[in-house]
Amino acid sequence: MSFTSNVAPFVKRELSAANALMDEGRMAEAFKHLEDAHVLGQRSTKWHVLSHIRMLRWAIRNRQHREALGQLFRIVGAATKTVVGLVPTGNTGGSNVSPFKPMPLSERNREILQSVEVNDD
Repeated sequence: MSFTSNVAPFVKRELSAANALMDEGRMAEAFKHLEDAHVLGQRSTKWHVLSHIRMLRWAIRNRQHREALGQLFRIVGAATKTVVGLVPTGNTGGSNVSPFKPMPLSERNREILQSVEVNDD
């Protein structure tokens, strides 16, 4: 199996949690789940791009223009740079941080990423 398929259930869980919280109007909490989806999926072009699309959707829904513009930039980067491994580990993906800045992993995300690691990606 590939990293993309191994990490899929974890990314999907975070995206689902974000959707449920947005439906409840709990936007700040929802964004934290989008950040975790980004951290977990950023080594997969599919999940990396999708996490930024969901962040863009969040920004539009919340009329966060700066965040929306940042996400447009990050979608292009995720679509073109992930495949060559240009992703900073642990980066949460929001426009409030540099898209090039590595960040520490939470213990939970570290454990998940270790559990889904494959050597043939």
